[in-house]
Amino acid sequence: MAMADNFIPVGAPVHRRVMSRLETALAARRNVLEIIPALAYRQPIVSGEMLMRWHMLADPAGYRRVMSDNLANYPKSEIMRRMLRPAIGDSLFNADGAEWRWQRRAVTPVFTHRNVVALAPAMTATAERASARLIDAIMTGGRQAEMVGEMLTATFDVICDVALSGREHFDANAFGAAITRYFQTAGRASLLDFLGVPQWFPRPGEFLAGASVRTMHDMVANAIEARRREQPGTGAADDLLDHMLAAEDPETGHRMSADELVFNMQFFIVAGHETTALALAWALYLLANSPADQKKAHEEARTRLGSRAATAADLDAMPFITQVLEESMRLYPPVGLLARTVVAEDELCGRTVKPGDILFLPIWALHRHEMWWERPELFEPARFDPAIRRDKYQYLPFGAGPRVCVGANFAMMQAGIILSTLLARFRFTPAGPGPRPIMSMTVRPDPGVLLQVEKTE
Repeated sequence: MAMADNFIPVGAPVHRRVMSRLETALAARRNVLEIIPALAYRQPIVSGEMLMRWHMLADPAGYRRVMSDNLANYPKSEIMRRMLRPAIGDSLFNADGAEWRWQRRAVTPVFTHRNVVALAPAMTATAERASARLIDAIMTGGRQAEMVGEMLTATFDVICDVALSGREHFDANAFGAAITRYFQTAGRASLLDFLGVPQWFPRPGEFLAGASVRTMHDMVANAIEARRREQPGTGAADDLLDHMLAAEDPETGHRMSADELVFNMQFFIVAGHETTALALAWALYLLANSPADQKKAHEEARTRLGSRAATAADLDAMPFITQVLEESMRLYPPVGLLARTVVAEDELCGRTVKPGDILFLPIWALHRHEMWWERPELFEPARFDPAIRRDKYQYLPFGAGPRVCVGANFAMMQAGIILSTLLARFRFTPAGPGPRPIMSMTVRPDPGVLLQVEKTE
């Protein structure tokens, strides 16, 4: 398929007029990104009213206030919690305050730099397996591959090693299908939220998600039970599950219950492979449509790696590939929009926000904002040259402040190893129309990223 001379990456529809409550509800059901108004890409804050007062913030200084300086004033909104609660309960991502702090302390040791580097051989092995699968696609004559599925398979292997020292208790296909069903049911905004129906009233998505939640939880619970049978004590595996089994709140002596263990393991398994796989799939889509950038990345990887797979020690020698990943996550952040509830009156960008107001954090719009980025709609990896300085809160693929993603370094190392290995060995070109970015819980390419794959010499 021929590539356009002036490639503009796919974006989300932008509404330039005020939508009614029903139109907003339907847009949110289709794609959460569609509720971001055009003004949010040009102004630091936009406000409105729909049952309650809301604000949409796209300003680095405002994000610093919300995510760091006055964090306690902006807990997650109940709408977001309810969408996530069936799958992950009040685990690390959903918790606030003291409950969040002790869970965070429990998992942080797993993601220290030393431990992440120790996991790099598993990432290299995964890159080899991903490469072998692409070669199979070439040999079978189709020469095409759907990259979201390929990358989800690759990253699932790694997170299972990190979380559970293996994946013998998991059916990757069944688990992946359950995640997708969950995102399409409980993970979508409910029309009832926009019609003012009380939070305690059950949402249809919660019922529809029941089977997928049971599938995921049963696999996680079986893995935990097997660990307890095989290793009555903890510490032998030194993986995420070991640290959670041993975790104890120093203030209360509380240890994780069976449900809390399942919820936290569920969260890390899903978040630890879904977001990285999407970053890789989007990066390959962008490079397939940007031949000059792909050629530069290929030459960098080939010069460093030759025919072997990448290791952690190689990444610093391939800075352009890191820039490709960073620019990919600017254009397609794994989570494109968050929601917070205002607890006490505060000021953001000169505007007063009041108790009970809803504060939307559209990371998608922040990353494509005309005030903060030059030609924000274009794919330009060079904007992440280390010599270029920017506000820390201008680019937030992993969040920021005390609640920054604990696995950010793990994700970047995994993505760098897999992407550089594939770029050293293959050339990618589009095999169909560009995907559409659709967000329910994460920003996925719909219907996928179908690419032509050729082995390079």
